[in-house]
Amino acid sequence: MRAGATLNDARDRHLDALAERDRRLAYELSAGVLRRQTELDDTLHLARVDPRLHDVLRLGAYQLRALDRVPAHAAVSTSVELARETAGEPGARYVNQALRRLAGDKRWEMREGAPSHPDWLVQRWQGSFGAAETQSLLAWNDARRPLVIQPTRWSLRQLAEQLQAAGLTTSPAPYDAGLAVAHPSSRIPHPSRLPGFVEGGFLVQDPAHALVCRFAAIPAGVRVYDACAAPGGKAVTLERLGARVVAGDARHDRLARLADTTRRAGVAIRVLCADLLAAPFAEGAWHAVLLDAPCTATGTMARHPDARWRVTESAIARAARRQRALLDAAARLVRAQGVLVYATCSLEPEENSNVVDEFLKDHPQFARAPVPGAAAAELLTPAGDFQSLPQRHGMDGAYAARLVRKGGA
Repeated sequence: MRAGATLNDARDRHLDALAERDRRLAYELSAGVLRRQTELDDTLHLARVDPRLHDVLRLGAYQLRALDRVPAHAAVSTSVELARETAGEPGARYVNQALRRLAGDKRWEMREGAPSHPDWLVQRWQGSFGAAETQSLLAWNDARRPLVIQPTRWSLRQLAEQLQAAGLTTSPAPYDAGLAVAHPSSRIPHPSRLPGFVEGGFLVQDPAHALVCRFAAIPAGVRVYDACAAPGGKAVTLERLGARVVAGDARHDRLARLADTTRRAGVAIRVLCADLLAAPFAEGAWHAVLLDAPCTATGTMARHPDARWRVTESAIARAARRQRALLDAAARLVRAQGVLVYATCSLEPEENSNVVDEFLKDHPQFARAPVPGAAAAELLTPAGDFQSLPQRHGMDGAYAARLVRKGGA
């Protein structure tokens, strides 16, 4: 991750060979440290410590206070060995002393409501949502969220029956958008180890993103180009809703996962490597285009705790510039009376409504065209765009605008 990989990518690349119990512990340690990084850093006074020891100390301290099943002596000794490998004997001695001192301090506990996000981001959200809603958003991001799956080859009923037979509990996801899966006493296994995964019975997808596909309201049988499709969840959902989908992505490293998602789901989706900015199709070639634009993903921080430390104010501005360029390119592909859907998983207006408003000023041949009943009223903005907020709706933050090119333009 320190080299730039996301937590989920690092997990899938480096932990897959571990036994399930060890894999779950490693992920819980990593996610927990990321959620509690500010508090841990302050407690450990890391500003004065060799940077090579920062992660070792964070992991050790988190185990001492947040994981009862890890004995204190094991947390200390493992951390000391990691420090020795990383920074030699002086580092090992420092870690040993720091963690033993912490283990003996019964006054220190992980505090509910302790700072867990960058200050600038908290202040930004307070300006957007107010203090009370921001506190609810931070609490949402810091809690473990249930796994939500969408049916593909299997029905919801079959999925529920098979998962319950495996000892898991299931319940309808918010707005009936999928199935929430939990374990009555521990963490659930990795999705690839759940009943139905190998058979293509389901895909993992938060309700917000399934609801974006419903909001898109692509008519059955219409050809739609999903322009930034990886990992493929929205393409599969659109196909299951009746559209005829071609899924493209410019990122070579993500094409394999995109192809695997569509193959497992058993949908007739053509997958191709295509850069939207390079005009991969003729103008007006498509009845509908979905642009699920790359974004800062500030709406998904509960599932991606590392995202809060990667995003910066300048990253939001850069993302908005790229999103606008992608939206301009996507618009050229839409024929008269065709549909253009712009979507992100960001909470930031600069990446959402601002991009769309500026686009519409420069492209009068397009107009907002939400379909009545395609989304619940509380999920619509005054302008008619889709917007889900974790602290209000109990799911990922997501945004979408449905636009139509006027006839004859």
